[in-house]
Amino acid sequence: MNICFIMYPWDTIDPENDTSLALIKECSKRGHGVAMCTPSNLTIRDSVTNAFCNVIGRMDKVPTSLKSYYNKVKLREEMLPLAGFDAIFFRANPPLDPIMLNFLDSVKDDVFIINSLEGMREANNKLYTAAFGDAHSNIIPNTHVSKNKKYLIRQIKESKSDKMIIKPLNGFGGSGVILIEKSAMSNINSLLDFYISNSDGTSNYVILQDYIEGADQGDVRILMLNGEPVGAMKRVPGSDDHRSNVSAGGSVQRHTLNKAEKDLCKQIGPKLVKDGLYFVGIDVIGGKLVEVNVMSPGGITYINKVYKNKVKVEEKVIDFLESKVLDQLQAFDRRTRLRKTVDEA
Repeated sequence: MNICFIMYPWDTIDPENDTSLALIKECSKRGHGVAMCTPSNLTIRDSVTNAFCNVIGRMDKVPTSLKSYYNKVKLREEMLPLAGFDAIFFRANPPLDPIMLNFLDSVKDDVFIINSLEGMREANNKLYTAAFGDAHSNIIPNTHVSKNKKYLIRQIKESKSDKMIIKPLNGFGGSGVILIEKSAMSNINSLLDFYISNSDGTSNYVILQDYIEGADQGDVRILMLNGEPVGAMKRVPGSDDHRSNVSAGGSVQRHTLNKAEKDLCKQIGPKLVKDGLYFVGIDVIGGKLVEVNVMSPGGITYINKVYKNKVKVEEKVIDFLESKVLDQLQAFDRRTRLRKTVDEA
């Protein structure tokens, strides 16, 4: 099987903790061909969508450690047609590039793409969590999204809580997430100006959410595969930051899902699968869904470490990828045989 990872540049990888690297290494260990490209390296040649790829050379023996594998990898550059791959694994960081999706539209019927283009278009920003909340559901914290500063200030003043969370719509890795308090209302006006207004006259959407009690103790990152949880960890904020993201200085702990978290996964799993969002990371606090990460969900290496490698999430993910590709190949072979029967009748 040949797999193309559309992701961030190879030289930006953290060789000890990167989830994409763990997935790539697992593919290499199984003997699959692996190539990588960034979204900016997509191109069209003779009306065929190609990519300027870094192809990983085959190894006689794949090193055990992630760092050793990263250091041993030999890359060669090739321009390759995307329709020639069996699968495309999308791992680029937000924000989502709509032009890049237009390139991939031309091959989506030929190659299994994880996650689906339609699903990423729908769920690539933090508004997607609103799809799981309604008047009869307590699954998400009370949420407001707007560019209207007066409206946001009014919601802060009318909130029953003294604390709220404010964040940009397209942020990731905990960037721009700020805890605000009513006692500091004099600063909120300028803070909203900073978030909403750009120097070129355009404006950005801001998310305002009720603060969930216990958030200062951390959140839970759950990795979902085909609508089911396959790994989880608790992320604990550092001493100088309210954010739990590891990229923001948080630490990780082993975590077993409680009943509320299991029920949450059962409730949102079917929609994730329906939308073609096969591999995602969800962030949960106090049994409430805070975010759904669909572009490059991380956490595999940290989950493996806190479970002392008794859990290897990357194996489950590539098992699933192989099964989906096999299903597609078998369906194609069946259609080919049936068409031949009709042609020869």
